[in-house]
Amino acid sequence: MATEGVRGRVGTEGVPSRTYRPGPTGRAAARRARRDLFLISFVVLFLELACIRWFGGFVTYLTYFTNIVLLASFLGVSVGCMIAGRQVEMVKAVVPLTLLAVGLGYATHLLTTSGGVAVDVGNQASPQQVYFGAENAPLALSGAVVPIEAIAGTFFALVALVFVGLGQALGRAFNAASDRVVAYTVNVLGSLAGIAAFGLASYGRTSPFLWFTVAGAVLLYVTRPWATWQVGALLALLYLVAQTAFGVSGNYSVLWSPYYKVQFAPGQRVISANHIGHQVMVPVGDEGPAYALPHLLNRDAGGPPFEDVLVIGAGSGNDVQAALSHGAKHVDAVEIDPVLYRIGKDHHPDHPYADPRVSVHLDDGRNFARRGGRKYDLIVYALVDSLVLHSGYSSLRLESYLFTQEALRDVKSRLKPGGVFVMYNYYRQGWVVGRLAKMAEVAFARPFAISMPDLDRITPETDRPGFTMLMVGAPGSAVVDRIRSTLASSQSFWLNPAPRLNVPVNGFGPRPPALARTAPRDWIRIGPCEVETDRIDRVPTDDWPFLYLRDRAIPALNLRGMAVVAAVSMALLLAFAPSRRSRPDGRMFFLGAGFMLLETKGVVQLALLFGSTWLVNSIVFAAVLVLILLANLFVLGVRPRRLTPYYAMLILALLLNAFLPVNTFLALSSTTRAVASCLLVFAPVFFAGVIFATSFQGSPRPDLALGSNIAGAVLGGLCENLSLVLGFNHLLLVAVGFYLLSAMRWTALRPATLPASV
Repeated sequence: MATEGVRGRVGTEGVPSRTYRPGPTGRAAARRARRDLFLISFVVLFLELACIRWFGGFVTYLTYFTNIVLLASFLGVSVGCMIAGRQVEMVKAVVPLTLLAVGLGYATHLLTTSGGVAVDVGNQASPQQVYFGAENAPLALSGAVVPIEAIAGTFFALVALVFVGLGQALGRAFNAASDRVVAYTVNVLGSLAGIAAFGLASYGRTSPFLWFTVAGAVLLYVTRPWATWQVGALLALLYLVAQTAFGVSGNYSVLWSPYYKVQFAPGQRVISANHIGHQVMVPVGDEGPAYALPHLLNRDAGGPPFEDVLVIGAGSGNDVQAALSHGAKHVDAVEIDPVLYRIGKDHHPDHPYADPRVSVHLDDGRNFARRGGRKYDLIVYALVDSLVLHSGYSSLRLESYLFTQEALRDVKSRLKPGGVFVMYNYYRQGWVVGRLAKMAEVAFARPFAISMPDLDRITPETDRPGFTMLMVGAPGSAVVDRIRSTLASSQSFWLNPAPRLNVPVNGFGPRPPALARTAPRDWIRIGPCEVETDRIDRVPTDDWPFLYLRDRAIPALNLRGMAVVAAVSMALLLAFAPSRRSRPDGRMFFLGAGFMLLETKGVVQLALLFGSTWLVNSIVFAAVLVLILLANLFVLGVRPRRLTPYYAMLILALLLNAFLPVNTFLALSSTTRAVASCLLVFAPVFFAGVIFATSFQGSPRPDLALGSNIAGAVLGGLCENLSLVLGFNHLLLVAVGFYLLSAMRWTALRPATLPASV
């Protein structure tokens, strides 16, 4: 969790708990309290990550709203902390509510994928932002149409209710501790263990069945003694999760990568990710002529084969095999998802990954391109689209940092003199193609473009331009100019859907090749395609890496989602508020809001510097918790009396992060880059942790303090959408504003007994 204490959840010391069960006394009681607090902290974090992964895989529409499952868990724990002293046993309801949420999620998946219900996502014919999968949503056979906001609100409320019980248990366990900061340290250690455990589960590519089994076992311990109906609910939950985790049909297998639920149908060689069609493995000699298109254009225009090739987004291997089939002597295949690579290695009909000419790199493409080393005759962005967000903390996608102006400069540096860069995909909107062409113009020169179906011109208003390829040459390259001039003089290039028929002929010519047993209608015509870039006034950068967002604005769908989250949050807070006379803790509220943005910026910046992989994410989250732990130890040892110096250092560090370009460290050596960037990113975390721990130590109402802090994190999560307008660097200015608000005296909101020196 990402509050001021990141995943540190504490409760109600100083507030009588009418329901905390008395246990042993003395040291035994202290040990038991610490053990309970550790396990509750562990399961809060572990179950949160499990829900983010599971709901993202089955209720695809939730992924259109940034961090909605994460914010729901924050809200639930916040409410739970506030009701820790109540007699109502919400902790007993955690497993049944999880069963209800998972069951409804699976039912929603079945209804929306079968066409029984259609989800209204908005105007995807001319969208403000491209939402992958929305354009292919089936029409409702029954005529039932559900607004996507209704789905978002329903699951936001359900997931929040799941975590209310956990927050209540956390508050009660913390209430039994004698020292708040010591207990908070145990809380952070439990959260670290939760991250480490889920990281190991991701590394082992385990399924949700294991995730929910682990969470369920800890929950049974936490809620002991348990009733028969609780055990029954857990068994029902595990049965349902098993059905969704392993598949119910013999026609496909289900695998869980660190990023996706992957379904693979061996008979059709079709791969789906989170139930969206993603890849099809083909024998490149018989199917998929587009994979060979850059090689055929180069060959038929009189160029030598591309000998050294880099394929970014290699997936299951089609593009790699196309390069091998057309004379490549060495291919570096970069793929971020180990499961997609393994499927290609084991099942691709051409077995490209078994070829000794191929070197496989399981890495982020931008990170690999930036590291230097071998130079290439051809670099390919091969149908690069991730279908998922980089993490639950931001609007960043896994491939976002591949499509920035700075990324194309990195690609350019890896080309040999005369080398060629190609990117192709079904880019969905003409303005997306225009942006890519504009970036290529700035980094290289005017790109050569073709499209299938054949279009003479792609404008920003072109809807679904189809398969589009952009080819551009490095300085001194004659390849692209030769292809462009050859196509202009011959008027057309002809491609046969059966790739083997393209091998013996030259595709350039005014008429289809005269090949035995083929007719003119058997050939696909490709002509020159102009891409309009004059009206493209904004391109993605490392600070604003949003290729699929049309304008520097928050889309209407995001705004409606923010309104739904805010409304449900207020409803739950009012329904569970411990007292209508209780006032929120203003300092802790704004500390939570600021820290959420601080952590978002850290995750994003380190993804750029070290890659957008799940491992980098896990390390960043763990590092934040370690900094919080060090801040706790500092507070225990130093016992700060004044927070003004720490606020000053925090604001200074935030401003330095905000105004220092995000890619400043890219030119440094790997060791220097790691040290300098981590110091810059994590220094504010430490100072914020000191402020939080000291403020919490002096709070007379820990329940309201922590509830306010976590509620503030919900506000911070909603404000993350401002990155779509401001960029990630200037998002920190919003965090600065929140921290300045937290530093105010808050005479109306701040507890009167807080030490005057704070």
